[in-house]
Amino acid sequence: MESVFPQALLDALEQAPDTPAFELGARVVSRGELLELIGRMVAGFRAAGLGQGSGVGIATGVTAEGFAAIMAANTLGCRVVGVRAGLTPKQLRHVVGSDLAALVVDDAAATEELLSAADGAKVLRIGPELLSSYEKPVAGGRPEDVAQVLFTSGSTGDPKGVVFSYAGMSVHWSWQPARWSPVTAELATGYRRFLLFGTLFSAVMQEHLALCLLSGGTAVVPAGLPDFPWIIERLRISACLLTVPRLHRVLDVLRTRTVDLSTLRMLKVAGSPLAPHRRAEAFERIGSAMREGYGQSEIGVLTWLTAQDVRRWPHSINSVGRPVAEIDVEIRDQDGNPVPTGTVGEIFVRAPYALVGYWRDLAETAEVLVDGWVRTRDLGHLDEDGFLYLTGRTRDVIIVNAIIHYAGPIEQVLASHPDVDQAYVVGAPDERTGEAAHAFLVAAGDREPDLDELRTLVAAELGEAAVPATMTLVAHVPTLPSGKPDKKGLLSALRLS
Repeated sequence: MESVFPQALLDALEQAPDTPAFELGARVVSRGELLELIGRMVAGFRAAGLGQGSGVGIATGVTAEGFAAIMAANTLGCRVVGVRAGLTPKQLRHVVGSDLAALVVDDAAATEELLSAADGAKVLRIGPELLSSYEKPVAGGRPEDVAQVLFTSGSTGDPKGVVFSYAGMSVHWSWQPARWSPVTAELATGYRRFLLFGTLFSAVMQEHLALCLLSGGTAVVPAGLPDFPWIIERLRISACLLTVPRLHRVLDVLRTRTVDLSTLRMLKVAGSPLAPHRRAEAFERIGSAMREGYGQSEIGVLTWLTAQDVRRWPHSINSVGRPVAEIDVEIRDQDGNPVPTGTVGEIFVRAPYALVGYWRDLAETAEVLVDGWVRTRDLGHLDEDGFLYLTGRTRDVIIVNAIIHYAGPIEQVLASHPDVDQAYVVGAPDERTGEAAHAFLVAAGDREPDLDELRTLVAAELGEAAVPATMTLVAHVPTLPSGKPDKKGLLSALRLS
């Protein structure tokens, strides 16, 4: 019988207490010390009245203590709510302002805005008082309870909370070694030194951190933002995750400079579309360590494309790879019926560890979960060799720096300005950010809107990352034969100007 999440991790830490778990500059935290931290936080959380089903918000930097706080709360069977940095005050109130018994913070994350949003929740600061006692950590989550709620970027206005249960996390492809396929077990051997940066509250970062720690590897946390690709050479990194824009910068450097990437065993690129010519260059310059992944926060990695695939099936260079062993994939038509191989349709996926819904959003849950399957709302087709090709999206979204931004909410905010009559937002490929958002505005009357005011308005409502890269005033908006706005026509006019 498989253990309840996160017991497999607790057991792995106990089995090799002297092996480094985290490396943060000169500070090394052994696996035994990490287990001790988790046990002390278990005792501190229990003393604060937390237990099975308690809602616990966690807002910390990328630290061993932050990770220990997540694992301690999950050990007690709590509902862990990850609070990412960079949320607006309105978004913070949405994330932490409901049903939280406690908010766990470190000094860096304890901003006035966050503490104000957590009104009613007990604030637990990571420090000597919280860590004064110890309790041997033993996983006590109930299968039917919520284990984690990981919120999206908030590009729709209010971030969506993706809900994972203890039952799902206990059979997760990366968190449960008893379920590792031979491919996953082989992949895990490359995580001797995993570069951990950005946030602890990302589903994709957590699943790869699990591979690292459960296989005996060390999570290496850099000081500040990583300087790719030199950080790989300097810190002897064996595995890391990259967005497409960061990969572009790596390739730009490798064209003119020699960087020692000999320690690298796994470099996963994901988050936004990668052009086939860039994909081919990455496999050529980086070699067998290069992997492109396609996935979603709601379920994790769905497909891999490897250098070995491209060598054996050259046509696969235009795909996002083949489904991983744990994932079922179906391509369906508009009526929900499976289509023949090679036919384009909507991509549906299934796995026992997929989300169980969206936090307090029954409508979105019903839209995405269909008879045990997850609607990706992406379009694509499978070929006869099992490779998946993406051809479009059923949603009007723009992926900027691996973060999904919905065009609709940005348009609504722009159109709410009194000097704007109409607003249309279109995405286009961008070498720096993967994709970029471009806004087209029709003025209300003779007065032109102040573009700086509009940027401030979008930033206040949706966050700085949602501000369009360009804003263009147009006299009118072209239409399609159907009468709908021709967004591609708007974008073509921008490119021609």
